[in-house]
Amino acid sequence: MRWNKITLVGVGLLGGSLGLALRRRKLAKEIAGYVRREVSIKECERAGATDYATTDLLAAVSGADLIVLCTPLSQMKPLMRQMLPAIKRGAIITDVGSVKGSVVRELESLVAKAGAHFIGSHPMTGGEKQGVLAARAELFECAVCVVTPTQNTNPAAWRKVETLWKDVGARLLRASPDEHDAFVSRSSHLPHLMAATLANLVLDPKLPKEQALLCATGFRDTTRVASGSPEMWRDIAVTNRKQIGRALSGFIAELNKFQSALKRGDAKAIAKFYETAKQRRDNWCACCASPSLE
Repeated sequence: MRWNKITLVGVGLLGGSLGLALRRRKLAKEIAGYVRREVSIKECERAGATDYATTDLLAAVSGADLIVLCTPLSQMKPLMRQMLPAIKRGAIITDVGSVKGSVVRELESLVAKAGAHFIGSHPMTGGEKQGVLAARAELFECAVCVVTPTQNTNPAAWRKVETLWKDVGARLLRASPDEHDAFVSRSSHLPHLMAATLANLVLDPKLPKEQALLCATGFRDTTRVASGSPEMWRDIAVTNRKQIGRALSGFIAELNKFQSALKRGDAKAIAKFYETAKQRRDNWCACCASPSLE
């Protein structure tokens, strides 16, 4: 499907990568970008992620057939309120946010007042490097993208959003906004919390300097995502705090069981813990090698 005008509100890693993917596949006649800083305009030009970028939000979204919100979660509602006067009737708006429940509840009715359609999306991809200069056109290829329609979703708009993600190489998964938030609290939000905790604990400057010297590739790989945007992860933690809290309680319960086994010196229980983890991860990796999603 070829769009007349697509506007990316926020042109960082995800927005920039989407712009590059759209341009590579010639999926839009015009790709506009909204950025907060003048310096970001030159970065967008250098990366080639948009046809043009501007700090004028209304000019960026005016006449757009599709608007993709690629900002931190806390910015989405304020920006949407600002852009409402310039949104074309019948326009489709989606996002790339990592939390869907509150976003969909807030934006779906707000966008409807402008005669447009909002459908939540979440491509399960990214990286610890930030900004448009880290963007990659292939970022979405084979990545799972969750689309979260509701009973109020316009079917035609829904199909177009799914086509967008298919066209840039993603595999589709449909879920309700609340189902999505429960899933990602365990598979995405909890791992980031664990990585940040390890980085804070093990790299505490109060520890002897030898501690950091003994952090090798296992520690580096485990904590990689702790280098992600603090602003983005603050918003995710606050917005999805109930589901993350439940996931954290489950994680703590597993740690407590392991700690009990350690105290008992229960080699059988400890071995079972590691064997189960290896088997489950190996099975998951095998499934990833032959995906069955759309």
